[in-house]
Amino acid sequence: MSAVTITILMIITAYLAGSISSAILVCKLRGLPDPRTEGSGNPGATNVLRIGGASSAALVLFFDMLKGAAPSYFSYVLGQDAVSLGLIAIAACLGHIYPIFFNFQGGKGVATAFGAMAPIGGDLALCLIATWIVFVFLTRYSSLAAILTAILAPVYTWWLDDRFTIPVAMLSLLIVIRHKDNIKRLRIGEESKLSRKRKHQLNTIDLIPFTLDR
Repeated sequence: MSAVTITILMIITAYLAGSISSAILVCKLRGLPDPRTEGSGNPGATNVLRIGGASSAALVLFFDMLKGAAPSYFSYVLGQDAVSLGLIAIAACLGHIYPIFFNFQGGKGVATAFGAMAPIGGDLALCLIATWIVFVFLTRYSSLAAILTAILAPVYTWWLDDRFTIPVAMLSLLIVIRHKDNIKRLRIGEESKLSRKRKHQLNTIDLIPFTLDR
C-alpha cells in the first residue's frame, strides 16, 4: 500500500473518529439534556460542565482529546511525514467541529487539537496547559487563552521538537479560525469572562468554566 493511500485512509479514519460526539453521547448515557439545545448550545466539555457537572465534563474532555491523539499517534507509527500528520490531525478536528453523525453540529475542536499535539511529548503538553492557565488568570477570557495558546504552540514545538512544527502550526491556524466569532466579541467587549458564582444554598465559590472547549 502506497504512502498516499495510507494518508488518505488515515484522514478518513480521523474524520470519522472525530465525528463521534463525546458530549452528546455522554449526555445521553447519563440522562442529561442535549448539549446542543441547553446552556451555550455547544457540544463541548464546558457546556457539559454547566449542565451535567464535573465528572461528565471530564469524560467528554478525555474522549475529545483521545479522538485527536489516537489517529495522530497511529499515523506517526505508520511513518507519515509532517504534512500528512498535520492533515490527519486537522481531519480529526474537522470531524469534531462538523460531525457527520450529528448533523455537522460540533464544538470548537480545541480539546481534540490538544489531544493531537499531546503525543509529541509531555513537555509540550505541560507548556500548553500552563500557558492556557496563565492567560486565563491574567485575562479571565477562556477563549482568548485558547487563541493565545494556539498561537504559541508552534513556537513551543519548534523549541522542543522541530520535526512537528508544521503539523502543530496547521492545527493552531484551524483553532484561531474556529474562534473568529470569539475574536469579534473580544474586539467589541462582548465576550463573556470566567465568572465566580455562589452555588444555591451553599457558601462555597465555584469557578466556571474550566475546560479546553467552549
